[in-house]
Amino acid sequence: QVQLVESGGGSVQAGGSLRLSCAASRRYNNYCMGWFRQAPGKEREGVAGINSDGNTMYADSVKGRFTISQDNAKNTLYLQMNTLKPEDTAMYYCAARGVSCYPFSPLPPSGSFRYWGQGTQVTVSS
Repeated sequence: QVQLVESGGGSVQAGGSLRLSCAASRRYNNYCMGWFRQAPGKEREGVAGINSDGNTMYADSVKGRFTISQDNAKNTLYLQMNTLKPEDTAMYYCAARGVSCYPFSPLPPSGSFRYWGQGTQVTVSS
């Protein structure tokens, strides 16, 4: 079992920044971790993923603005979000699975992830 605990959401104005964190209770040797988001009335979408080999992948809508990273010593995943836009407003979820992300980009389908965080709200006002 893997527990994921997220933090770092909040409300910002357009153009601002936020950093999300996801602390994992353990990590598999081969894994895929990432961030999904879901806005009201919309499907959950993959935002950014990181594979156990360190490769990172991004949705086109966030490339150049968001950065996914990890601190292996702390078993913590991060999502640095810069130049935020109102359309980034959503509930953000951290997810993990014990299988690589490949061949998907930025992330495999959400249904293939076994472990999820509780979600953290990000609200961007114009």
